[in-house]
Amino acid sequence: MHVGNARYLGPKDLPEILPVFPLTGALLLPGAQLPLNIFEPRYLAMFDDALAGNRLIGIVQPSFAEGRNDIDASSVPALCQVGCIGRITSFAETGDGRYITSLTGVCRFRLFAEVAGCRGYRRFRIGPFGSDLESPDDESLVDREALLAAFRAYLDANKLEADWESVERASNRTLVNSMAMMSPYGPAEKQALLEAPDLKTRAETLIAITEIVLARNFGDLDNILQ
Repeated sequence: MHVGNARYLGPKDLPEILPVFPLTGALLLPGAQLPLNIFEPRYLAMFDDALAGNRLIGIVQPSFAEGRNDIDASSVPALCQVGCIGRITSFAETGDGRYITSLTGVCRFRLFAEVAGCRGYRRFRIGPFGSDLESPDDESLVDREALLAAFRAYLDANKLEADWESVERASNRTLVNSMAMMSPYGPAEKQALLEAPDLKTRAETLIAITEIVLARNFGDLDNILQ
């Protein structure tokens, strides 16, 4: 995996301990980009430290498990167990104390033990998904026609438009990951898309979620997908 000016060939190229940025509803996938507006002091400190080091930050959602209180007795939010490592590939100061940055996804990771915090932000031992650093030849397994049909139905139902010329030019991987990240679905759906084991499953999950939302909100799914 080549990200920015760095190349990550295996888990050994990644740190054992990673600062994590909890962000509800955010989805970062390997190879994709996530723009961020950083303004909280602890996360400004996190980005300062990352820029001075390996430029890597973990994006992970706060836990949303049904029946579980996200805030424990010490008021520390529980986190989902799978997130994505991002490398800072774009950075600008605004002049009013904020950072405008962009992370490019490197690979997913699993949270292990939390380690002592640093300057107010949280850090964890992690286990990277080494398979994300490989270059699988699995784009042909994606049902592109079904994916585009679901996408078109969602746009039509919500009276939205898309740049279809750009969509047609996009590779299956770019198309699936971009649609997953830009989708307006909730935290649980975003986490399901993140944890999908491969591109084909992520595409199928995205289609299924879209069809469920269309059926729930507009009914008569067969007519919508025609």
